[in-house]
Amino acid sequence: MAETEPSRLPDTGLDARSSGIDVRTDIDYREAAQIIARSFEYIRFFTWRYIGKFVLKLGSYALPLALIPWPVKILTDHVILGIPIEEATDYPTYVWPLINALHGSSTLEIIFWLAAIGITLVVLIGSYTTGYEDETEAGLAQGHDYATQVENKIHGGYSTAGGIYGYTEFKLDIRLLQSLNHTLRSQLFSRIGALSMTQLEDQRIGDSIYRVMYDAPQINEIFYELTHTPIMSTVLYLQAVITVLNAYPNNSEIFWMTLAVFPVWVTLSSLFSRPVRRRGQAARAAGAITTSTIEEGMDNVLAVQSLGGNANEKEHFAGDSGESFKRHRAVSLLWMFISSFGSFVSNAVYWLFLAFILTKVIDGDMTPGDLAALLVYFGYLRGPMMSLSILWVRLQDNVAGMRRVFAMMDLPAEDDLGSIDLPTIENGVSIKHAGLVYPDGRRALEDVSLDARIGQIVALVGPTGAGKTSLAYLIPRFHVASEGEVRIDGHAVNQMTLQSLRSQITYVFQETQLFSDSILDNIRYGKPDATLEEVQAAATTAGIHNFIQSLPDGYQTRLGSVTSSKLSVGQKQRISIARGLLRDSRILILDEPTSALDPETEQYLVRALHEAAKNRLVIIIAHRLSTIAQSDHIVFLDEGRILEQGPPAELLSKTDGHYRRFVELQTTT
Repeated sequence: MAETEPSRLPDTGLDARSSGIDVRTDIDYREAAQIIARSFEYIRFFTWRYIGKFVLKLGSYALPLALIPWPVKILTDHVILGIPIEEATDYPTYVWPLINALHGSSTLEIIFWLAAIGITLVVLIGSYTTGYEDETEAGLAQGHDYATQVENKIHGGYSTAGGIYGYTEFKLDIRLLQSLNHTLRSQLFSRIGALSMTQLEDQRIGDSIYRVMYDAPQINEIFYELTHTPIMSTVLYLQAVITVLNAYPNNSEIFWMTLAVFPVWVTLSSLFSRPVRRRGQAARAAGAITTSTIEEGMDNVLAVQSLGGNANEKEHFAGDSGESFKRHRAVSLLWMFISSFGSFVSNAVYWLFLAFILTKVIDGDMTPGDLAALLVYFGYLRGPMMSLSILWVRLQDNVAGMRRVFAMMDLPAEDDLGSIDLPTIENGVSIKHAGLVYPDGRRALEDVSLDARIGQIVALVGPTGAGKTSLAYLIPRFHVASEGEVRIDGHAVNQMTLQSLRSQITYVFQETQLFSDSILDNIRYGKPDATLEEVQAAATTAGIHNFIQSLPDGYQTRLGSVTSSKLSVGQKQRISIARGLLRDSRILILDEPTSALDPETEQYLVRALHEAAKNRLVIIIAHRLSTIAQSDHIVFLDEGRILEQGPPAELLSKTDGHYRRFVELQTTT
């Protein structure tokens, strides 16, 4: 059956391509509420900063609401229209001291005092006009996709006020956002690193990167909005209602007009919350697939170039990128519809409100100054109602991102099955009738038994796919045996804590894994406190010291630089071996350590391993006969079973032996 075209993938297809371990992506209202509540719990890490931000944000709304409209009314009625200040009416209680203080003032004096008040307010909270405010923010240009919005989410900072007040809130906000995102990202990164080898094999690297970089910052909206919007909107609405009814006690119709917005928006939220959540999930899955395609393409760029696959890779990326844009457009279109419908309802209420107030002004029940003041208050009456009613649907896109974060964090970490600290290894490894079956049902090992002692070099030999690496993985418990038992010094590895077990086992993988750091720090990665002399000794044993010394920066040469990009595979492999040798562990497992070495360097390394094996167990997975022949004990596997084992000479002496036939196949010309 042909693979589904990327541009035609349904949501489930996107989810499956994005991650092999996050398989349940569609959630209901109850689970969405649980994700919101769980995100909200992060407040406990920043309690006082959060409270400070909440108080400042509330003040940035409440202060303008209380102060701004009334100088406008004074200016309109008593300066522009010339109504004597002594005849002033319809002001809230807290404004009357100012009105009384202005009694007997001339028009010019009123203008002077209003200007002084205005300048003071601008310095303290910024410049305000009807419907606009002097905000403080550091937002960068962004698109509708999640990736370009991230920088603003974690570094932007924001305050609806300006001046000294707005700057203070902005500084607190930006520090709080950065701390919050750093905490969640660090937790997620740590959990991904703690997943088992089997889980990591099913998880695409690009998807993990996307979750850490772009999904985690979605907590910001939930973190703020869950408390800020309900409490702040309610407080501001009540403040506006009380103020308006205090100044205009006979006009409660204003209150009911704005309150009518609430049920309309609540109904809308209930209809569109799941589509917003699902489209958000699909857009994120498509974005993660694109990130994975980039990562895999760059990681395999040499293979792409050598096989002439540039055109195919370009087409592959174009399909995934196009799918990502398509999914983000779907999210944008849905929000466009929701916003348009909301604007229609909001504008209908606005024109109804305006018609009502104008009728009052024409009839002489209100002054033009009242119109100016009430237009400001209308925004504060309508805005909180809209914010409250749309809160649930607004959070659904964030819920989609946080579901992806928590889904990864909730995956079971590599099971630390044991509770006993493994003492210093003195004897070695004993495996009895062990088997291994992968989660997908594939059998890798069956009825495997062997003993390996400290002081030995044990070679695991066999054709490709025989189970050599799977067997080696049982010792540090990268895989847990499905049957039988694996013991070290008589202790079952399943009873040992992972830390105590792996602190005494060093595994050098076949694929060289080096960090973008200096050669010195790469070699001492497993033993950060190692001295330069110890590092040089390990490098000498691995046969790489002289080469490192010949580099312009020696051991300080950074891998990833122009110089280090010219390192051969064998040189990188020897650096990796030196790192394994330096670590003071009792068991050293090397997966194809000589595959990229020349014969002379190979012989030097094998002699060094014999020296290292005097106080440790060295296990080598190898195909090269020159390496295998110098081991103390050979374990020959095929199709997951040990067919024979023993010293090299003993196995070679068997006329029809499996190992002997393996050797003859390699030596026959």
